[in-house]
Amino acid sequence: MPGFFPNMYYGILLAPLLGFVINALLGRKLPKPLSGGLSTLAVFIPFLITCLVFIDLTQGLQMINANLYNWFSVGGYRVNYGFLLDHLSVIMILIITGVGTLIHLYSMGYMHDDEKYSTYFSYLNLFVFFMLMLVMSNNYLGMFIGWEGVGLSSYLLIGFWFKNQNYNDAAKKAFIMNRVGDLGFLLGIFFLFFYVGTLEYHSVNKFLQVSPLPTEIVTIIALLFFVGAMGKSAQIPLFTWLPDAMAGPTPVSALIHAATMVTAGIYMIIRSNLLYSLAPIALEVVAIVGIATALYAAIVGLMQNDIKKVLAYSTVSQLGLMFLALGVGAYTTALFHVMTHAFFKALLFLGAGSVIHAMSGEQDIRKMGGLRKALPITFATFLIGSLAISGIPPFSGFFSKDEILAKAFEQHQYVLWGLGVAVSMMTAFYMFRLLFLTFSGDFRGTSEQKHHLHESPLTMTIPLMVLAVLATVGGFVGLPHVFHIPHYFNEFLDPVIYELSSNATDHAHLSVSTEWMLMGIAVAGALISIGIAYSMYVKGKQVPAEDHQYSGLGKVIYNKMYIDEIYNTLFVKPVQKVSEILYKIVDQILVDGVVNLTARFTMISGNIIRTIQTGQSAFYILAMVLTLVFILGYFLILQ
Repeated sequence: MPGFFPNMYYGILLAPLLGFVINALLGRKLPKPLSGGLSTLAVFIPFLITCLVFIDLTQGLQMINANLYNWFSVGGYRVNYGFLLDHLSVIMILIITGVGTLIHLYSMGYMHDDEKYSTYFSYLNLFVFFMLMLVMSNNYLGMFIGWEGVGLSSYLLIGFWFKNQNYNDAAKKAFIMNRVGDLGFLLGIFFLFFYVGTLEYHSVNKFLQVSPLPTEIVTIIALLFFVGAMGKSAQIPLFTWLPDAMAGPTPVSALIHAATMVTAGIYMIIRSNLLYSLAPIALEVVAIVGIATALYAAIVGLMQNDIKKVLAYSTVSQLGLMFLALGVGAYTTALFHVMTHAFFKALLFLGAGSVIHAMSGEQDIRKMGGLRKALPITFATFLIGSLAISGIPPFSGFFSKDEILAKAFEQHQYVLWGLGVAVSMMTAFYMFRLLFLTFSGDFRGTSEQKHHLHESPLTMTIPLMVLAVLATVGGFVGLPHVFHIPHYFNEFLDPVIYELSSNATDHAHLSVSTEWMLMGIAVAGALISIGIAYSMYVKGKQVPAEDHQYSGLGKVIYNKMYIDEIYNTLFVKPVQKVSEILYKIVDQILVDGVVNLTARFTMISGNIIRTIQTGQSAFYILAMVLTLVFILGYFLILQ
């Protein structure tokens, strides 16, 4: 039915936009179930439409590429505004709308008592709208509009509870740090437009295939694009906003961290895969930054005690592994991990929300424990999510994470592979540390909290169960080569990956024995880490120390290696100091001085003129006569 979709696919964008408008204008007048239900439906409808497009793509449809209108023309350059539905964008839309629908449904229960219920759902719909615009655009400028819109929406959602100043600060931090990355992306777009003359993906790829640019130019463009990806996808050095984004409601954390905003940088590089394949230096930078970010976040995650902060640093770490995959040219592998990560990370965040809901807002895992009996569904689903992110077979994370490590090993990047294994082991440890401290042992909270412990309502537990199923079976679309079963995920994405003769990562395979060995090492490492966590926190009944009790290296790690403090010293305080100086010199002395001087001149001249306003007719007649005499005298002198 290819002819059916050019008319239908507009609904993918229009539905969430309409949901935003209705809730923004009329939401407060609607009953809460109707407001939340409309918002959820506005994301579910695009999911259904995209499923139909997906079916057509599997049956031979190449793509739907529609230029809606000419946006603007400058000289001989034309920039069109249009949308593209191909194998890559459809996968992304299915992830965004599928997981997004579950998060919306979950939010209906989680946010039920919030006074700004309809406002919250309007922001969620706006966020999804801009994310869909980002992945549906057929050119880089359209992508950039969605890119900026997602940044705006994340600001609104992170600072949703704006009465808390810390939450406002977190929202501003996310917004400003993303602007730094966005500037790099925008400069890359300018360079690309200058050298290629178009911003449409297919036209750019055709140009690069026929008339390759000098390697240094391609490298500059790729690195500038990567600066944008660093901001959106939280890579060193632009990553510190993501852990602070926990200030928003927990479903927002799931939406940002799992399926949408943080995957934008990954999507952009995969969409630009030919450009990056022509810039090997840029790929090396991507791989090195990715593994460095993964390693840093995994180390910091070992000692965090806020349930959402642990998951936040695990997100940063997993994103680092995705960039490692991109850096070794395994583009489809990176997207495979994006998909599996969306399943298990959304599950983990929503599970954390269920725990926080039961604990009356408490997020410190040192004050939890023994929740397994009170929250059986949450525990079971959280366990599945923990197994998946730890890379334990047959859960989804095992297949995608194993493939990333295998691709690194295949490209003879043995150091990167070794560091990736270390990251996987630390991931398994801190996730099961979190699981055991939260659900095992004795309850460590207050008697009031214990009295109110309860499982979450169905609107919250149903999404958990659906995500648990996806986190369990989601990896089977990409089985390792050793099973001699087609890798359906890679095969589906083949049309959007441009192969170079020197880059055949998707067609070269490790030997069966090597692949078994790599899988065995990764799984054994994860199991050892889980065993250590079990012995420490279940058998040994250890509880992490209070904040003031940390010292030495433990204190450094607990305080996130003081990266925020370093940034504050190197960047924030100098900028504030310069701003204060400019305020005193430019604003107060120059600007205020000119304004005040003008005001004083007006007052003085007014006072002078006022003295001749006597109100006496004789004085006014005298003034007129003298003026006439002066004018006549002036003309007589000139003659």
